[in-house]
Amino acid sequence: MTNNESSENYLETILILSRNRPVVRSIDIATQLDFKKSSVSVAMKKLRQSEHIAVSPEGFITLTKSGKEIAERIYERHQVISAWLTGLGVDPKVASEDACRIEHVISAESFAAMKKYIKA
Repeated sequence: MTNNESSENYLETILILSRNRPVVRSIDIATQLDFKKSSVSVAMKKLRQSEHIAVSPEGFITLTKSGKEIAERIYERHQVISAWLTGLGVDPKVASEDACRIEHVISAESFAAMKKYIKA
């Protein structure tokens, strides 16, 4: 599975869930994203094949080193962009939704400049 918006969203969701619960299962991801469990299962298979996640015999999902790096990068982008938009007066819900779209397409260079500008 190449890094695309869908896979990045799954990885980010796994990261967020893993911070709030002892184990993450496919059903947890399906519930969080409001997706069918069958759709999540297909995505987890692809993420496992690309070695971004590991799945235990009990069905517990963990991020691999590469999966965690992607998830943390996307999550940081989401947090920074969402906070920046909220600071500009955008409704927090709208800011979060917009950040979710922007986080996948913004270049590393533009994001670094945005972070530098925000901290200045």
